Amino acid sequence: MEFSRFTRSTHQGFGLLIGIQIVFVVGLVGLPGVAFPEQVHVAVAANFADCLDQLGTAFEESTGHELIVSQGSTGKHFAQIKAGAPFDVFFAADSERPALLEADGLTVSGSRFTYAVGRLVLWMPRAEPDSSTSVVEVLKSPGYRHLAIANPRLAPYGLAAKQTLISLGVWVELEPRLVMGQSVGQTWQFVATGNAQLGLVAQSQFAASENSSGSWWDIDADLHDPIEQQAVLMLSAAENAAAKMLMDFVRGPEARLIIETYGYTVPED
Repeated sequence: MEFSRFTRSTHQGFGLLIGIQIVFVVGLVGLPGVAFPEQVHVAVAANFADCLDQLGTAFEESTGHELIVSQGSTGKHFAQIKAGAPFDVFFAADSERPALLEADGLTVSGSRFTYAVGRLVLWMPRAEPDSSTSVVEVLKSPGYRHLAIANPRLAPYGLAAKQTLISLGVWVELEPRLVMGQSVGQTWQFVATGNAQLGLVAQSQFAASENSSGSWWDIDADLHDPIEQQAVLMLSAAENAAAKMLMDFVRGPEARLIIETYGYTVPED
């Protein structure tokens, strides 16, 4: 019912009708079992944005609620939340920031959980597929000018990239060739547009992109700390039923299948 269309009118003839409708709405709110669509404001790490878009479609279709999504680096979202940004749910790319928010009393107790474990991939889009060359050989080769990674201070995938390069013993050698994105999403764009010829990006980005040609090499997970991605419900959304439903939905079987199709591992709940 389009109540707002009537309540904004100044026509005198609508006065009685407005009053009746206001009473009707108030009455409905008081009835058990009557639910109205709500909005959920979500902060999501760039690597998970495309997956959340698909999850959001399924969630909206099944509940009628609406997601308002802001994507970016986990570090920037963390700073925004600390500064009072009105997010209801935070899908981070690590476990550290959600735990810090929990320790600061900014989250609903017991709401934090791991929704996915990410993987890192070395991507060279303008190269012929090559499975014979090792990751170290590719990184040390003179055949590229720039290697793109996400900023390790802001993005967990950037931290994993730095840890990988250190573990392989090439960080100091390659540091002059590095270009850093504010998030792993921006890092992907650097490589996709040719501003960097090589990049350490999220495996999940391949599932979402039509531009994933060339060569790529899976990065051994032992070369960096686990990319354990956690979600948390903000304390300001403690009474937001739709936000709670979203958290439950992401932990459910339908969401699990979607998340796994994007190349993530989903731990047992």
